[in-house]
Amino acid sequence: MCGICGIFNLDPHLSPPDGSLLDRMTDVLTHRGPDDRGTWQAPRIALGHRRLSVIDLSDRGRQPMSNEDGSVQIVFNGEIYNFHELKRRFALHERGHNFQSRTDTEVLVHLYEELGPSMVQHLNGMFAYAIWDSKRQELHLARDAYGVKPLFYLEENGRFLFASEIKSLLEDHGISRAVNHQALHDFLTFDYIPGSQTAFAGILEVPPGHTLSIDRAGVTQIERFAELSADEDHSLSEATVIEEAGRLMQQAVTRQAVADLPVGVLLSGGMDSSAIVAMMHQRAAGPLHTFSVGFEAASFNELPHARIVAEQFGTQHHEVVVTADMVREMLCTSLEFIDEPYADGSAIPTYFLCQLARQHVGVVMSGEGGDEVFSGYETHAAYKVAKWGRRVPHWIRNGILRPLVNRLPVSNRKLSLEFKLKRFLGGLDLPYDEAHLWWRIVMTEAEKLELYHPDLRDRLDIQSPQRHFTEVLDRTFAQDGLNRLLHVDASVFLPDDLMVKNDRMSMAHSLEARVPFTDPDLTRFMARVPARIKLPRLRKKHVMRRALAGVLPRQILNKKKVGLEMPYSAWLKHELFDLLMDYCDPARLARVGLFRAEAVRHMIAEHQGNRRDHGRALWGLLSILIWHERFFES
Repeated sequence: MCGICGIFNLDPHLSPPDGSLLDRMTDVLTHRGPDDRGTWQAPRIALGHRRLSVIDLSDRGRQPMSNEDGSVQIVFNGEIYNFHELKRRFALHERGHNFQSRTDTEVLVHLYEELGPSMVQHLNGMFAYAIWDSKRQELHLARDAYGVKPLFYLEENGRFLFASEIKSLLEDHGISRAVNHQALHDFLTFDYIPGSQTAFAGILEVPPGHTLSIDRAGVTQIERFAELSADEDHSLSEATVIEEAGRLMQQAVTRQAVADLPVGVLLSGGMDSSAIVAMMHQRAAGPLHTFSVGFEAASFNELPHARIVAEQFGTQHHEVVVTADMVREMLCTSLEFIDEPYADGSAIPTYFLCQLARQHVGVVMSGEGGDEVFSGYETHAAYKVAKWGRRVPHWIRNGILRPLVNRLPVSNRKLSLEFKLKRFLGGLDLPYDEAHLWWRIVMTEAEKLELYHPDLRDRLDIQSPQRHFTEVLDRTFAQDGLNRLLHVDASVFLPDDLMVKNDRMSMAHSLEARVPFTDPDLTRFMARVPARIKLPRLRKKHVMRRALAGVLPRQILNKKKVGLEMPYSAWLKHELFDLLMDYCDPARLARVGLFRAEAVRHMIAEHQGNRRDHGRALWGLLSILIWHERFFES
């Protein structure tokens, strides 16, 4: 795992790229690659690289890396799991290419010589790379299909800058720095920023599964090379699906377990990470290290289930319990690794978990993607229940049931019955795609407009956050509603939320995190599986449960999904209340100019009085205010 950056002069008449800027851009990424450093420059282009050595630990893997005559240069971040296979399939040795290392990076260099930019279609891995072709005077960037690895860019003043993290781009003090208000508007809906936009106006992210190419004339072209949906194959039987899914899961874990450093597992106690432990156990030569995080609040704590798995498979198990005081100390630091507002409650616990893991291993496996592949979220079951719920007469649903549910006392428990009932009834009269958004929504459009400072509200030209779901649904091949929603989750929630947390919090500790449930062979197959097999009745993750029956402990196979999240709703009422009030001070809010102090105070009062759970919304506001202080006020 590494950090990459570069400068390309779109205007050929500009002076060569500034070497001191390249050095700053490269060195601010040191946490992504502490083992080695390299830069390379030509009249129009400059490339920088920080290396985390995982395969071929020698200096032969140093980047930027070139072909034999130096006409092709690459900086690469990630892992290509099928690089040996590609080397054989395209006969790279036989075609006269010389190899100086055992790295996947060198295979990419020579594969580009043979196939050009289209080589990306053959890659199985997590990656972000930039290739400079000096003969064609072209720059090619690419990012993996699930957005596991980040890649940001900026066009300004006749130049194109790119980097693994936004902070690297911001080392150019000559670029304009402004808030992207549309991105913040979307953030307040999701608690993360969806799509290719960022919180900084003008800075964009290469979309997952896309290439970005710039020719000698400076013309930029973005093209999709990977799609995550497929037509359902209704000839598949349940038995065939269960057998093939089990085989492909094991294949994915085996592929991704290859490293010249020790490999461990981030074990949540849920089914996805437990499955990885079981499959790693089958191939491990020695004891496997597992790492788990917990909380004092029982409904958020999965440590007892993680211990069951660790004991069953005899792992060397390590735990960390995260407290409100630990979060207070780390909140600002965690956002500095992300560079944007980000309010997913799993980020800071993952930071501490990766900190623990790095003391013992250099690579970890993580279970992200399992819910999107195997249908594991409450929203998936709600989609099915809603079909039945709409048969209940409207006057009963909205005249009797909804008022009763709205009287339920606010609960701070994780995925409480009160939360699920209110979300379900609130979305029951909506189309299925809008109901899916309703389950994930943090603040409604009306609530956000009420929150904004009048000066901001008057100049906003707002687009609906629903567009992120609509764009995905417009291109999906799936016919069944459930598979269409799974495509949305895999295209929006997974890359824009879960992979951000996974990448930034692991890289904060120079730890490589791999996600086997994003293996393209596995995901392509499961995309073809009909919904009737994925979710019979309301049995979420049915295929995975059946495939792992007799392998995982019964307590794991039968437990309900919890998910990693902090109890911030309770903490903001007590342990972290002073922190919230400090950042929501009227004078500070007036200086920032984004939110009305009266509206913020009203939210806090409702939350404190248990009239409504605003925990997620207040955590999001806190994230924006800390980010703004760091990047615009200091």
